[in-house]
Order: sequence, then C-alpha cells, then structure tokens
Amino acid sequence: MSTVTPARTPAGAPPAPAVTPVVVRLKLSLLRNGLRQSAGRRVAYAVSVTLVLFFAALQLLVLIALRGTGHAASVTVPLVTVLALGWAVMPLFFPSGDETLDPTRLVMLPLRPRPLVRALLVASLVGVGPLFTLCLLIGSVIAVARGPAAYAVAVVAVPPALLVCVALARAVATANIRLLTSRRGRDLAVLSGLVIAVGAQVVNFGVQRIGSAGLGRLAPVADVLGWVPPASAIGAVDAVGDGAYAGAAARLALTGLALAALLALWTRSLTRLMTSPDGSTLPAAERGARDRSRSAGLGRLLPAGRTGTIMERSLRYVWRDPKTKAAWVTSLAIGLIVPVLNAAQGTGSIYFACFAAGMLGIQMYNQFGQDTSAFWMVALTISSPRDAYVELRGRTLALLVITLPYTTLVTVLTAALLGDWPALPEALGLSFALLGAMLATGAWSSARFPYSVPQEGQKNVAAGQAGLAWISIFGGMVAAALLCLPVIALSIWLHVSAGGAGWTWLLLPLGSAYGAGATLLGLRLAAPRTARRLPEILAAVSKG
Repeated sequence: MSTVTPARTPAGAPPAPAVTPVVVRLKLSLLRNGLRQSAGRRVAYAVSVTLVLFFAALQLLVLIALRGTGHAASVTVPLVTVLALGWAVMPLFFPSGDETLDPTRLVMLPLRPRPLVRALLVASLVGVGPLFTLCLLIGSVIAVARGPAAYAVAVVAVPPALLVCVALARAVATANIRLLTSRRGRDLAVLSGLVIAVGAQVVNFGVQRIGSAGLGRLAPVADVLGWVPPASAIGAVDAVGDGAYAGAAARLALTGLALAALLALWTRSLTRLMTSPDGSTLPAAERGARDRSRSAGLGRLLPAGRTGTIMERSLRYVWRDPKTKAAWVTSLAIGLIVPVLNAAQGTGSIYFACFAAGMLGIQMYNQFGQDTSAFWMVALTISSPRDAYVELRGRTLALLVITLPYTTLVTVLTAALLGDWPALPEALGLSFALLGAMLATGAWSSARFPYSVPQEGQKNVAAGQAGLAWISIFGGMVAAALLCLPVIALSIWLHVSAGGAGWTWLLLPLGSAYGAGATLLGLRLAAPRTARRLPEILAAVSKG
C-alpha cells in the first residue's frame, strides 16, 4: 500500500522543488519523447494540431460574427454545454490519449493529493484540447457581451469555465481509472467510434429540426442551460448585457462552486486511489466463485446439454470479446438509427425496418473467425456432420435470442412513428424472411470462406484475407437477397393485385415460416462442409 505523506526533509537540506513545474515538464517530456519515436507520429501530430487550430480559428470567427444577433446566447450556451459533455466522456473512450491522465503512475511517489491535484490541473492546460476550448469560450463571450461591464465580466468568466472543463475530465478519469485500465475499459475504447457515429447522427437530426424551425427554438433550452456550469459563465456575461447583475453574480458563483466541487471530488478520488488496493489483489477464489455464479445464472435460461453450452459460449463472446461486442453494438445502433430517424423526420417507410434484420444477420457470417486460434478446442468436439450441425445450430440460436426480439421491437417502433399499423405484419414477415435467409447464407459462408479477426489493433481482417472477407459478407448478402425474392415477389403481387392489399397480413406467417425453413436448410447444407473442411477452417481463423 502506498503512502500519501511526504518524506521529512533533513535539517539543512534544500527545500524540495515545487510539484507543479515538475509535472508540467513531465507532460512536455512525454509529448516530446512520443514524437521522437517515429516520423509517422510527428506527421500525424502536426496534421492534427493544424486541423485543430484551423477549426478553432474558424469557430472563433463564426462566434464573433454572431455578436449583436438576437440568437447569440441561444447558440453559445448549448454549445459550451456540449463542449463540457465532451470533456466529461472523452477520457472514458480515450484513456490512453494522455499518459498523465493515469494517476496510478504516481501512487508510489511521496506526494500529497492536494499539491498533486494543483500540478495535474496546470499540466492539463497544456495541449491542443484546452487551446481549442479557450478559443470557443472566448468566441462565446464575445458573441454575447454587450457593453463594457459585460466585457469586464467576460474576462473573469472565461478562466473558471475553462478550469471546470479540465477538472471535469480529470475527476471523471481519476474516479474511473481502474475501469479504464481493465478489460471493460478497453471495450469502451473499441466502442468509442460507434458513440461518435451515433452522436453525429443525433446532432445531424437536431440540426435539421432546428434549421426547419429556426434558432428561436433553442432559446428555452439556453435559458435552462445558462444555469448549468460551465455554460453558466457564458450566461453570466449575457445577463450583464441585459442588466441582470444579480443573476450574473449567481451564475458566476455557480461556476466557482462547480469548480470547487470538482476539485474536491478529484482530490477525494485521488486519495482513495493512492491508499486503497485495486481489484487485482482480491482472492482468486472469490473472483472464481463470482464468475461461476454468473455462469450458473445464464445457464439456467438456456437449453440443457450441448446446445445450451454452445449458446452460452457464443453469448459470452458477444459480452466479453471487445471486437465481437463492437460489431454487435454497431449493428444494433445502426439498425435502430436508420429506420427510426427516417420515420421521425417523416421521410421513412416501414420497410426500412428490414434494415435491422439485415444488420444483425451480418453477425452470422464468419462464425468461426471470432474464435481465432481458440477454435481448435471447438474443432476437437466436431467429428461428424452431426456434430457440426449441432455447433452451427447452437450459434444460430444464440444469435436469434437477440435478433428476434430486436427486429420485432424496431419494426413496431417504426410503425408507431409512422402511424402505419396495417403494414406491421407485412414488414415483420419480410424482416423474418430476410433474417432467415442471412442466417442460412451466413452458416454456409462461415464454412466456405472463414477468415481471422485480429484481437489487437483496429483491423477486423488479418493481412491477406481481405478478399475472403469481401466474398464472405457481400457475396452472402447478395445470395440472401436472391433467397428473399419469392417473399418480396409475393408482397409486390398482393399490392398490385385487386383486393390483395387486404391479405398482406399473410406475409407474417409465410415470411416467418420461409425464414425458418431457409435457416434449417442452410444449416443442413453447411454442416457437412464444416466437418469436411475443419483443417482449412482452423488454419484460416488462426492466421494473424
């Protein structure tokens, strides 16, 4: 256990140097040494700094251009709130972006938490992120300031707003540092791209709605967010321009209180981190008992025997393997965003709900690749086409545990947003038929075109296997579309024939039966090929 009490200085010895300059120099040394590792890093850093500075200057000019308009506060206050939210969540997704974010590197040093917090806070102001934030805050206060008094308050308001953003990021990172350095923390890093993509779609949807309704729609939101730090600092400058000096003082006080609270939370988390053991010191027996209890709880919900074991293994891959989890969450998110956002904007169709079934059906492709080199243990259990069929059936049932209720939920939600309830049975039938076709082609493709998924890095295909991945996924999707032609043709015929629209509900049972039949046929055809090609599959998925 480390200590937080500094060593005593002997009599006559020179005083210890201040912590803050040392930590700042450490931050600069880490940056400099990182850039020395390769020319690629230097180029990437230079390009990123150039882009950040360009966008910082651009948004500063845009915010200054808002000065004097009636909607300046309606834009700047929510903008600063979103910026603070970004500071709060970015450490969760990019914990390795700044090595000084990890206070566990300092726990063995004889440092007190309070001086260390001050030093880390000052060191956190070094970088392009704080510079971009400072430019945005300066542009925001210039946009809302009206009169000399407002400009004077702006000079006082910007520094605490910047410190709130930085302290918020540090407090979040310190409170969750053991999570961030664990396996689940690496899962968050893998999923960061998904969150950014989903957030971009939500922002795009919001911008479209605001563009059609006008910036005045943001005014009530800005009035509320103007009391939430650090946006309250911008609200204080705006309030001074309106002559509301008491409200401005209250908003500035809120910003100061928020900064003090964040620093106190940061200090408390840092003290606990420096004086308490982490989870790695827990007895192995205790962790094993906890894992066994979780396994037993999941196993009770699944069929008994080999099928249930295969399903549990597949579901655990979805939950525990970062690459598999990222693929699943991406499919779940995009499968929901496309139909729901289009329906919410009034430009969608209930048939867009089939996108959900298509996105999740992709997870059936390359079933053995997610096992990587561990597939040899599965291969030992397969000695006949019957064994291969049971293996594929268990994996398919595990996938259906998630895909069936999810597809139903997305289709019902899309129908509700569009108010097109009569088309719900037809859309569900088409979705189930598409899902069954993709499960069938995915099982066959997994046996015919297996490829490895590297566990390290951002690549999802091993070197030299990109062609196999393209053939497996896109070839399988084309085959699935061809398999769905009979159901699609029936739907078109019912719509164009006289009186046929009243019978479209038949597509629900027919589509479900067609999808189930296609799945069983695909498994039956894929099982003999899987048993016959076990050595080739093992070699392919173990590559890289």
